[in-house]
Amino acid sequence: MPQKKISFLLLLLHIISFNFVFSQKINEVDKIVAKYPKSFNSTEKLAGRIEKDFDSDAERARAIYSWIAFNIKYDYNAYLNPPRVQGFSYSSEAEKQRKIKQLNDNLIQKAFKSQKAVCEGFTALYKDLAEQVGLKCEIIRGDSKTSVRDIGRKTTSSNHAWNTVLIGRKWILIDVTWGQGYYDSSKGRMVNDFNPVYFDTDPEYFFAKHYPDSGTFMGERISKNDFLNGPLIYNKTIENDYKIKTPDSGIIEAKNGDKITVEIKNVSKSNQVFYLNKKNQPIKVLNPKEKRGGLEFQILIDNNIGDYVTIFIDTDSIVSFKIVSK
Repeated sequence: MPQKKISFLLLLLHIISFNFVFSQKINEVDKIVAKYPKSFNSTEKLAGRIEKDFDSDAERARAIYSWIAFNIKYDYNAYLNPPRVQGFSYSSEAEKQRKIKQLNDNLIQKAFKSQKAVCEGFTALYKDLAEQVGLKCEIIRGDSKTSVRDIGRKTTSSNHAWNTVLIGRKWILIDVTWGQGYYDSSKGRMVNDFNPVYFDTDPEYFFAKHYPDSGTFMGERISKNDFLNGPLIYNKTIENDYKIKTPDSGIIEAKNGDKITVEIKNVSKSNQVFYLNKKNQPIKVLNPKEKRGGLEFQILIDNNIGDYVTIFIDTDSIVSFKIVSK
């Protein structure tokens, strides 16, 4: 075997081994943090415990994520009935900054003590704890994509917030608000369900569901068109690395009788793949073909297809598209 190929394989094995070991360490962090008290007397006490228990920046960043996701609940009532924006007057820039800091401190303490917050509280608390353990952390505000109705929106809005934290030389993306659970519309309430996929999320997946107000991340421009018009992906898509290769748009223009080709990476014939018709009846895909490390299949557009089509793998929703008549 040529020396270059041997060197490449050794490098690849090293990367795989490193990622496996790191993943194991992160899982251990979650187990340790799960045994922490559900409340601490102060953020300083919690930060001190994390500093004592964990040595690396990555472990400390994950410990903060885990503790917040385990213990702070999304305040859906506050989301539906947001408090009035609190204004203030000031006579100097120094006084302005003091008052902004006081409002931010109040937000952090309210989230920490009440153990309820919306995204502003989650991100402010994460940043505060991160800085207390010596991490560089920022809050990013922007838009979020959570519903099929978001596919093909004309404009973005500033309706969400998340964090980025520096680990080594890499700024990683974190959405601890989404890490703590989700809203179940069928039950009309929040469901607490710890989800690790929004810690150090692959930017390709992250920005399919988030769009920063600045339109950039670390100096790189993020495509607004891809965000607005891309398909809606779900948590299991990220968790299992199901890359949607085709269609590359979330908006499918088709007429009755058309067949839409779908290709998803990291899926095989051993998986059960189906979609729902407008009566919410499952339609199993026919004659799927394994192709380039994934699965390719077709969906027939007919009168049974509604305005949106969602593809499932096994029992999990993976991707949704909007269907527009030609």
